[in-house]
Amino acid sequence: MFIDNLSLTNYRNYESLTLDFSSKINVFIGENAQGKTNVMESIYVLAMAKSHRTSNDKELIRWTADYGKIEGVVQNRYGNFPMELTITKKGKKGKVNHIEQTKLSNYIGQMNVVMFAPEDLNVVKGSPQVRRRFIDMEIGQISPVYLHDLLSFQKVLKQRNHLLKMNQGKSNMNDMLFDIYTEQYIQAAVQIIRKRFQFVELLQEWAEPIHSGISRGLEKLKIKYQPISGLDSNWTQDEMTTYLQKKLSEVKQKELERGVTLVGPHRDDLQFLVNDYDVQTYGSQGQQRTTALSLKLAEIELIKQETKETPILLLDDVLSELDDYRQSHLLNTIQGEVQTFVTTTSVDGIHHDTIKHAKMFHVKHGTIEQ
Repeated sequence: MFIDNLSLTNYRNYESLTLDFSSKINVFIGENAQGKTNVMESIYVLAMAKSHRTSNDKELIRWTADYGKIEGVVQNRYGNFPMELTITKKGKKGKVNHIEQTKLSNYIGQMNVVMFAPEDLNVVKGSPQVRRRFIDMEIGQISPVYLHDLLSFQKVLKQRNHLLKMNQGKSNMNDMLFDIYTEQYIQAAVQIIRKRFQFVELLQEWAEPIHSGISRGLEKLKIKYQPISGLDSNWTQDEMTTYLQKKLSEVKQKELERGVTLVGPHRDDLQFLVNDYDVQTYGSQGQQRTTALSLKLAEIELIKQETKETPILLLDDVLSELDDYRQSHLLNTIQGEVQTFVTTTSVDGIHHDTIKHAKMFHVKHGTIEQ
């Protein structure tokens, strides 16, 4: 899979921009704050209908404009098709092959991307919220059903939290509506947990040998999904449902005291272990970077396996974050296989044939020359 061209209208600092891409490597060179990352972000937003940098869509619209638009022509094994995402202050609308998608969950997954930016190191060393977002975004690309389940979960979680907040401080709550919300909440939560277990298992299969290769066989990576204490990946749907019912019953009084739901996928986490040590707590910066790189390369293989399409790789100012060995390993892996976009302030320190044969784009003051 690759993107042939891109058109931006009123997106970030670009009033109007049209670019044609190589199906191999595309490099955007320029000083910081010139607009390189905005192009990279726009490709990500075209695919995912949301930014990796902000949750406020209004920031994507050019200053003083009423809307922003991203258009691209995507090639997959069946042929090419246009995609279009329009962003307004009221929301977003996506079109695939000129047909407006009634749900964004149907739009996402048409074009698969893997983004690797310096902030992706936070997947390893950052907060649980960052890791939950990572896992939700990646599963969403390969499973529209997961996105639907996630939206259902978030909606009923909000409703359940609202009732808890209204009754905060009470010693008990006998509310039929709360019981209904709790039942719906458990059903949605079980779907999310089961899918996350499956995804992490697949990610582990790909990431472990990749990490071993990068570390020259010295390190063994394990990825663990950590749901609420005691819940097991081998359990059936009914067993998980019964367990969640029990747990929520046990914490009901605490939930009333705090006015918030205390048990569920919105509080789960991922753990990364290298040679059985927690990388977040005990890993060196090099080990954390190797883990993050292994994850991204594993994502490419996993998406390829699940969708039968090679995703597009976006490397935003990340090559300078990797030492020569990790840099070479990454570029060797993608060479000729994956359409790749790279942003950098200079290619002088990148000694690899892949970059020498790349299509170059020079970015200065919000203008791009090919």
